[in-house]
Amino acid sequence: VEAVDLIADGKAPRIPQPEEGATYEGIQKKENAEISWDQPAAALHNWIRGHDKVPGAWATVNGQVVTFYGSSLLDASVPAGQELAIKGASRPGLVTKNGLVIFGNDGKMVLVRNLQFEDGKMIPASKYFSADETTALELTEEEKKMAEDIR
Repeated sequence: VEAVDLIADGKAPRIPQPEEGATYEGIQKKENAEISWDQPAAALHNWIRGHDKVPGAWATVNGQVVTFYGSSLLDASVPAGQELAIKGASRPGLVTKNGLVIFGNDGKMVLVRNLQFEDGKMIPASKYFSADETTALELTEEEKKMAEDIR
């Protein structure tokens, strides 16, 4: 009751809290989440995982900001895949059937499962090179007849 009365009267002591020992991290901003490629694979994985979902760790790929989501360390031989140049990376990534494989400066690998483009479109990383392809719908003769009947 005494403390509440001191506050109500405007007489409560004000002691500034020291910042030493504080563990609070400020809100992360997208511009601060760019991936620094001169790190071991474990650090790259932790950076991507630590920024997953907001704000999202990103890199420039083909002149476009691409955000990486869903990373895991990959302890296997280098898989087969199509090379993808990533700005700042010492070695190109590999688009494989399981996702995008990126390399740390220690030669170890990280697998990234999803990518998001600047326009907000998210795709599985394994579909990077097929993302712009559109397939035409081809109907069989029976389906064409059914379409005519419906029309």
